[in-house]
Amino acid sequence: MENNSSSSFQRSLTLLDGALLVIGSMIGSGIFIVSADISRQLGSAGWLIVVWLLSGFITLSAALSYGELSGMFPKAGGQYVYLREAFGKLWGFLYGWSFFAVIQTGTIAAVGVGFAKFTGYLIPSLGDGNILIGTPGPGHFTISAAQLLGIGIIFLLTFLNTLGIKSGKWIQFVFTFAKIAAMAGLIIFGFLFFKDHGIWQDNWSFPWLAFHTETLKDGSISHESLNSLTIVGPLCAAMVGALFSSDAWNNVTFIAGEIKRPERNIGLSLFIGTAVVTIIYVSMNLMYLNVMSMHDIANAPSDRVALAAALKIFGNAGTVIIAVMIMVSTFGCNNGLILSGSRVYHTMAQDGLFLPAAAKLNKKGVPAAALWMQFVWASVLCLSGKYGDLLDFIIFTVLLFYILTIGGIFRLRKTMPDAPRPYKAFGYPLIPLIYIILATSICVVLLKYKPTYTWPGLIIVLAGIPVYYVLEARAKKQAQIKK
Repeated sequence: MENNSSSSFQRSLTLLDGALLVIGSMIGSGIFIVSADISRQLGSAGWLIVVWLLSGFITLSAALSYGELSGMFPKAGGQYVYLREAFGKLWGFLYGWSFFAVIQTGTIAAVGVGFAKFTGYLIPSLGDGNILIGTPGPGHFTISAAQLLGIGIIFLLTFLNTLGIKSGKWIQFVFTFAKIAAMAGLIIFGFLFFKDHGIWQDNWSFPWLAFHTETLKDGSISHESLNSLTIVGPLCAAMVGALFSSDAWNNVTFIAGEIKRPERNIGLSLFIGTAVVTIIYVSMNLMYLNVMSMHDIANAPSDRVALAAALKIFGNAGTVIIAVMIMVSTFGCNNGLILSGSRVYHTMAQDGLFLPAAAKLNKKGVPAAALWMQFVWASVLCLSGKYGDLLDFIIFTVLLFYILTIGGIFRLRKTMPDAPRPYKAFGYPLIPLIYIILATSICVVLLKYKPTYTWPGLIIVLAGIPVYYVLEARAKKQAQIKK
């Protein structure tokens, strides 16, 4: 039953709902695109698969570690709550601040624009080539039909989620099953009905012969052979796309207040969801290698690797098949992101660290005001950034807080040794420690190789510190007035 009051969330979501939210939120448009950049960074089939396996391992190890935290704190807000309990309100706020400013809203914007770009294949007037405002050119501000369509989709999903958790739940159920079935079909057809076995053999002739490809300012192409020392930078840079495609797995923790038996089902949802997505992602890339050469993958038009693969498998019909598949995928993905993100702002507002209206639930038992606040800022980001820019910008900030949150497991083992832990972090302390080391290494390399979009992310995090103290002072003043 829907909640007819505005006092609390209702626990109506099952383990299946949680797992589908994890899967649906993770699979957006990245898997259909970013393998092109990975191939340019590393140049070989073996390293392409290593990147996806490594990103899967990193994601799965983080998800298994989060199971302990979700069991300890089965409340709405997820990672915000974990950081608050482990390190204090300031660290929880800095995550929530970054979550609203960049992490969740930026991902929603990127996925929304991704939906619109592929819609443009079916209806060109709605694509990113149709500039409605401004003149195309370096440094020029423009607004395309795709950007407006992205905003329109975000608006629609926001509205549907204000109607209650059941609306969001059924959208997630239908679209997640649809995208899993469609991707499974593409993988099967790519292996069983594409007969040019020479491509697969050529791709695996020299699987570890890595080289970095880059387009120089004069338009020429540079090829740099990589060895065990020089491969570190390109490998970490290549990880950005794979990690972004695997992100949002933690969204299920944000809706803990609406999941039945959260101390059990959240941890299981994280494991099932991340494992399924890792298998799908690796299988998709093996399919790419079966139907396309490494050169073709790296040079797919506009990086649309899945589209290039579908054209080889299905002919001209592949354009429509992939466009529809990605529209289904990104629509379901954004539903999960929009549904879960608003719960973080709701919990922050209850702590006096967000706009007060976000603390209220509507008659349907959902934080409608928080949903609309999220929509407004995501729309601004839709108008201001490109997909690749948002990708780099988000993943660095995300990794910083994943590192800190998993570090919180070690801290809470000391500060709260007797707290109930229905589920303990798998492989503790080794697996959590490996994650921290790997993620920290990637962050350090990103600061060096992609400073344009990493330093600004760090600055946004730090900018939240004075905001926190202003909000804290206001909360204390209001508390004194009430007394």
